[in-house]
Amino acid sequence: MTISTSEELAAMERVGALVGSVLSELRAAVAPGVTTEALDAIAARAFRRAGATSGPADLVGFPGTICISVNEEVVHGVPGGRVLREGDLVTLDVTPLLDGFCADAAVTVPVGKPSPAAAALLATTNRCLAGAVRAARAGDPLRHIGRATERTARAAGATIYTQFGGHGVGRTMHEPPGVANVHEPHVRTRMGDGLVLAIEPMLGLGRPELITRDDGWTVATADGSLSAHAEHTVVVRRGGGRVLTAA
Repeated sequence: MTISTSEELAAMERVGALVGSVLSELRAAVAPGVTTEALDAIAARAFRRAGATSGPADLVGFPGTICISVNEEVVHGVPGGRVLREGDLVTLDVTPLLDGFCADAAVTVPVGKPSPAAAALLATTNRCLAGAVRAARAGDPLRHIGRATERTARAAGATIYTQFGGHGVGRTMHEPPGVANVHEPHVRTRMGDGLVLAIEPMLGLGRPELITRDDGWTVATADGSLSAHAEHTVVVRRGGGRVLTAA
């Protein structure tokens, strides 16, 4: 969507603030011995308190409130009995629907102390997101977001999972335009002021090939290597993207 009224902006700010608060609550609960199902229950309770519902569950039939992906799981992980262990990386992907509006954000956090390689991957992924948000400038080509992400990732030697990218968001979970995480010179679309985007680099340490698990949802690295995912919902502005989903 493109925000055109103060009422729309206020509604997106409310749902964005909910995403940020839920992510903060979930981060605090991540610890060795916790199951992904228990984390999902925390998100479900937070949504109910706010009068929100789950975008993935409501719109596409996802079997959980939020997506929770661990280590080699890149995206769309199904919450369940998996127990978090010291050194794991867990991605928390939160997408509520509130009063007819939707925001989407994700963060990958370590369980306890990460390995040096995992810590470096997390730092790279977060730098990619920060650079991509700065590139979300009104009037500039949409491809500049992917260019910023790709430059940072390649410089760090990280793998970019090009099978996935960001997207428009606002009135529903996935809207046009698609937002690639690599530079696509042929894309001529320019970003308008007020355009709402979910920007989400997904990076890893191994081969680029991915597989879908037997649950039909969870996408994982084919070689079992670590992955990380960072995402914010932003409003495109003249000076760069304005983040709506910060904690």
